[in-house]
Amino acid sequence: MYNKRQQYIIELIDKKGEVQLHELKDIFPDVSMMTLRRDLISFEKNRLVIRTYGGAVSVKKVPNVSGEENPYNLRESENVEAKIEISKKALEFVERGRSIYFDAGSTIMYLAEKLPDDNYSIVTSGINVGLELMKKAKPSVIILGGLVNRNTFSVSGFNTINFLEFINIDLAFMSASAFSIEKGFTISNIYECELKRKIIENAKKIIVLMDSSKINKNLPFTFAKLEDIDIWICEKKLPSDIMATAKKNNVQLI
Repeated sequence: MYNKRQQYIIELIDKKGEVQLHELKDIFPDVSMMTLRRDLISFEKNRLVIRTYGGAVSVKKVPNVSGEENPYNLRESENVEAKIEISKKALEFVERGRSIYFDAGSTIMYLAEKLPDDNYSIVTSGINVGLELMKKAKPSVIILGGLVNRNTFSVSGFNTINFLEFINIDLAFMSASAFSIEKGFTISNIYECELKRKIIENAKKIIVLMDSSKINKNLPFTFAKLEDIDIWICEKKLPSDIMATAKKNNVQLI
């Protein structure tokens, strides 16, 4: 059914879990990007992969593409004091006159609640975050469109990422479900992972809001390594190995 090149790509994706088009181009320099993209489309039609922005993921790596995070109302009730403390610390970094991104997530929701009613320009993928911001009179709010994840109250998908091509982001407040030095910041939903990667690629400054309960844990999809961010806000002092790695990569710890 598949030629040698295509069979090699399938085996590579199964082995690695995911692959980017530029990686395939390096492996097959004489094959056009369009042909490689058609290969991935064919694999997706046969339910071997799920295509992502710039690549594909093996279906064997995706236990639940709709998202396997705990339901939002459950996560919202976890580590409340830590999340409130983090949101208070984050307030000092929100600047007027800049294009700001608010990620989805319960900690970001606390930040939205505490944000003063002032002239901010905010883009968000969090439906509930956007609705909370709309309770205020002055902020300008853009809620991205896309596939809704009922567990996280967030939107993601190809349309969401394409829309970001028209938006400039100065400052991004990001959430994460887990972190380890080896795997970086991870989440369980591939579409949300691709959205986060795009935000990190486009934004001038990245601030991660994540409490200590998520440290030394891994979920299937990495959207950033420590060196990809600028600031990490946590409710307490981080472990010494993370602090050392952060210092090495010029990451500010708050």
